[in-house]
Amino acid sequence: MSDQSLQTLGEFIIEKQDDFQYSTGELSRLLSAIRLASKVVNREVNKAGIADILGKVGNTNIQGEDQQKLDVLANEIFITALSQREVVCGIASEESDDFIDIKCGPNGDLSKYVVLIDPLDGSSNIDVNVSVGTIFSIYRRISEPGTPVIKEDFLQKGTEQIAAGYVVYGSSTMIVYTTGNGVNGFTLDPSLGTYYLSHPNMKFPRKGKIYSINEGNYIKFPQGVKNYLKYCQMMEGDRPYTSRYIGSLVSDFHRNMIKGGIYIYPSYANAPNGKLRLLYECNPMAFLAEQAGGKASDGFTRILEIEPTELHQRVPFFCGSIEMVEKAEEFMRMDAIKE
Repeated sequence: MSDQSLQTLGEFIIEKQDDFQYSTGELSRLLSAIRLASKVVNREVNKAGIADILGKVGNTNIQGEDQQKLDVLANEIFITALSQREVVCGIASEESDDFIDIKCGPNGDLSKYVVLIDPLDGSSNIDVNVSVGTIFSIYRRISEPGTPVIKEDFLQKGTEQIAAGYVVYGSSTMIVYTTGNGVNGFTLDPSLGTYYLSHPNMKFPRKGKIYSINEGNYIKFPQGVKNYLKYCQMMEGDRPYTSRYIGSLVSDFHRNMIKGGIYIYPSYANAPNGKLRLLYECNPMAFLAEQAGGKASDGFTRILEIEPTELHQRVPFFCGSIEMVEKAEEFMRMDAIKE
């Protein structure tokens, strides 16, 4: 099939605009801003070996993690693209201590949307040429338009998301997103600088054969997780399953959605609340997973139902094919009952 016969991301956004209950064109412009920023970040990622953008900046972010040069660059690119389009009133980034209030025009900001973003997920892998990504989540503000945004605009449950998605910068660059009407993937043609619909109506297989977890931390895992891993490795029926762990959430999620699998980042001794951020990583991925027929929980509770209390809140994360997540939850419950 030639590129000319494929639908572009821009065409798709316009065509599906009426599916969105608040169809004003703002959401379309917002998604277009993300599309533009992703192309710029893709260009920088692909220059990583020849430009001075590898390595650490020398600073740490709000989570106490070393910031990579590309973390900072990607953060600036997305904030600039979103703020200059006059389509968002606020941005919260995993790389920033606090949210950013954005003013648009002389009468203050009248936009209805806030964006939460992880500008470069898996950036510690950049130096070794492993796939990285961007994760974004969009909410309708709860404060009055025209007034400054408030923290509560960002501290909304995942069920309130009106769009979410990710960009994966890998062997090809893709945008995968949902507005609550299924999940669709678009691949960038670098020769034209255009995203084309390549993966319509993406779905998790109900059951997969891949489990993705950093088994190097096994000794620190909750007993329920240890028991589930033993189950995955047992020679019985369609098991043992295959272990695949890249260390970039976007990449692990993307592979498991296509092939069938479960991603787990549990709590453990050094991270009693888990490591992944609820607002920047877990909520958008949970929204995508559910829209693709999968499931996401903290081992006990549906991720999208968790009430956020802080911008950089962390939670354990079990996400993927529905039968695999439910089996993992079963082991977690059994261990909790024993305790």
